[in-house]
Amino acid sequence: MRLEYVLEMRDITKVFPNIVANDRITLKVAEGEIHAILGENGAGKSTLMSVLFGIYNLDEGEIYVRGKKTLINNPNDANNLGIGMVHQHFKLVENFTVLENIILGVETAKYGVLRVNEARRKVLELSRKYGLEVELDSKVSEISVAMRQRVEILKMLYRDNDILILDEPTAVLTPQEIDELIKIMKDLAAEGKSIIFISHKLKEIKQVADRCTILRKGKYVDTVNVQDATLEDLSEMMVGRKVQLEVDKTEAIPGDVILKVENLCVKAKESKKLKVNNVSFELRRGEITCIAGVDNNGQSELVLAIAGMIDSTGTISLNGEDLSNSNVRFRNTHGISHIPEDRHKHGLVLDFDLASNFILQTYFNQRFQKNGFLKFNEINSYAEKLIQEYDVRSALGHESIVRDMSGGNQQKAILAREMDREHSMLIAVQPTRGLDVGAIEFIHKQLIKARDDGKAVLLVSLELDEVMDVSDRILVMYEGEIVADVLPKNVTFRELGLYMSGSKKGEEYEAIVAK
Repeated sequence: MRLEYVLEMRDITKVFPNIVANDRITLKVAEGEIHAILGENGAGKSTLMSVLFGIYNLDEGEIYVRGKKTLINNPNDANNLGIGMVHQHFKLVENFTVLENIILGVETAKYGVLRVNEARRKVLELSRKYGLEVELDSKVSEISVAMRQRVEILKMLYRDNDILILDEPTAVLTPQEIDELIKIMKDLAAEGKSIIFISHKLKEIKQVADRCTILRKGKYVDTVNVQDATLEDLSEMMVGRKVQLEVDKTEAIPGDVILKVENLCVKAKESKKLKVNNVSFELRRGEITCIAGVDNNGQSELVLAIAGMIDSTGTISLNGEDLSNSNVRFRNTHGISHIPEDRHKHGLVLDFDLASNFILQTYFNQRFQKNGFLKFNEINSYAEKLIQEYDVRSALGHESIVRDMSGGNQQKAILAREMDREHSMLIAVQPTRGLDVGAIEFIHKQLIKARDDGKAVLLVSLELDEVMDVSDRILVMYEGEIVADVLPKNVTFRELGLYMSGSKKGEEYEAIVAK
């Protein structure tokens, strides 16, 4: 007899100090279906999946796997039940090889000796079967983000998991890689695997999911057949209000040059090759300029060089002042605000509280210190102001430890800090990565507000919709060079894709190459 549901979570409740993360949530997943979980940042999606995977123990409720009530006290229990999870922030050992990461914890041995060849054969069979090509002998530290995600999926398949949890799997992928992942998910579901797909991206849910369960503020809202719901329906159920899915902005009126970059070069760490190769451009007041391109084509290095975080040659001028040899603090205090690509590595001190993170670049100002002693009342008051203005949700307000906040609220905290500081230029790298549709709407409005307030905005994005909808001007990077300078209204998605893949160059750049 075939069961109607391979997994049931009934009335799940999980409480943390001062917050009910999951409040009597029910989830039912059928065999062979792709079941999306949709909700705002902090809605309880990851917490619910952490309960299912045994990272957290539930406070109330019941879990049934293949019709049998079960207790899941830790991830080993989950694995034994065929449940695997790919976390939003990958759980891989950087200095181990791909193969070592895949078999870690379930190694087979004979007389105390690892049977690596047997493991290698099984992994190769799985990678060929599901189109998950990986470099087994490469260290994880040397492979791309997309490759790391494949490693995580292979870890689950190697353990014979058939209930697969993917937490924000597309948040760090390029459009091409997302298409590949969607195909892999559909192939896995066709094999009878049940996939729980956590995402904020409504178009992807419409593209790949069979059903969708919506959570809001820790509570269950509804479960719908995806094909029967519109994007507007899903977004309204998620945030509890109508959301403007289209970016609303007026025509840009560019002003004076704020940033001038001339002949900028950045060397690669691992070779003599240039990651940024003789790049020159200008940013003007009142304009959003977007750097577009497939990941790892020099965008990250370009931004880090402008922010003063890595060495470079060439000239970087802000408001006519040469910053080429100045340090990060000087650039921060002289007009550059920066929303970094990696919020954990470069954006926040995760074990500090929220108030401390808000003043990381301004704690030395007279407003927040006197004679070397911090003014904690002023700092806390300032933090509460930013929390209110930017809707940063946290259990303990300004006292919340940032590590314990959701990824989306961590991102909003960085946005609040950088937008509130005095600046003439805002660098925003992947500012909406991993955010829900309500938070994306909010951040897009803030970027446009910065532009309309006379700031120069440098946006770096892998999201083609965001590139086309938010930008006033697009610079495309390919292999460390700018290959096109176009206006969104004058370019199609297809043309942009050709520039990004190196198949086409803008006319002025073709002329430069010809000379």
